[in-house]
Amino acid sequence: MKVMKFGGTSVGSVESLRNLRDIVNAEARPVLVVVSAMGGFTNQLLAMCEQAQQRDISCLDTLEAARARHHEAIDGVVVESMRDQVHATIDRFIDESLKPYYLALATNPRMPVDEIERVCDAIVAHGEILSSAIVTGMFEDGVPHLSLNCMRTVPDGHGRILDWEETGRLVKTEYASLADGVHVAQGFISRDTKSGDVTNLGRGGSDYTAAILASLLDAESLEIWTDVDGFMTADPRTHPDATVIPQMTYAQAQEMCDAGAKVIYPPTIAPVAIKHIPVWVKNTFNPAAPGTVIVD
Repeated sequence: MKVMKFGGTSVGSVESLRNLRDIVNAEARPVLVVVSAMGGFTNQLLAMCEQAQQRDISCLDTLEAARARHHEAIDGVVVESMRDQVHATIDRFIDESLKPYYLALATNPRMPVDEIERVCDAIVAHGEILSSAIVTGMFEDGVPHLSLNCMRTVPDGHGRILDWEETGRLVKTEYASLADGVHVAQGFISRDTKSGDVTNLGRGGSDYTAAILASLLDAESLEIWTDVDGFMTADPRTHPDATVIPQMTYAQAQEMCDAGAKVIYPPTIAPVAIKHIPVWVKNTFNPAAPGTVIVD
């Protein structure tokens, strides 16, 4: 079984979603697909949180534009038999969850800081939930999974870290039967082990989610699909002669990530390195490119 993670640009438009569909359809089943929110949508959700806290309900206009963007994607890529269901899912999450959260922020000026943080974490989780509904509906054999069912975090004094023991137990339950099909899960989002509150694994955490699942499920490989051809010898925006690095060790990749290379989220490397799972970095918009493989 292979784990394939697709980032925000890879699910950000009808064109990129069609590329995703073709890439996944070329794979043997079962395959586990982990998705980010549509490109730019997480930033929108956070900006709307700020607007709502300033009693600015124009954030709801932005939300309607986001609704239209998701519906456009559904019409462009979801299989016809699933379109009505996916349209209804998007509307339900927006009308029954996102809108009430934003109105709660806008109409409760004395909301405690910790409650504001809890509400904003719950809001931002919707980006991945909405995109995963669309991606699942793209495949006749699509199987939905909810990462909130199994990804768990605990506070560590500086933020939050993964609760490996509880996550491992719940992942085995959630994915007890990986039968044929395209299994789709959300990156980034999680819950607090004790309270059950929605949390997250940090910006870029969808890569980390995919690596955690690949490690716990003993995947044959992890593929990170993004908008670059792989790790480069230099930033191609400033060095036009930069070339793709075809193969790296886990240590080399970790060093580059820690130094600021924004190809994959730095915590992604460790879970797959421990299990010696190869990691491929490939370009959704140029799938024929060889990419970079990270191995021992």
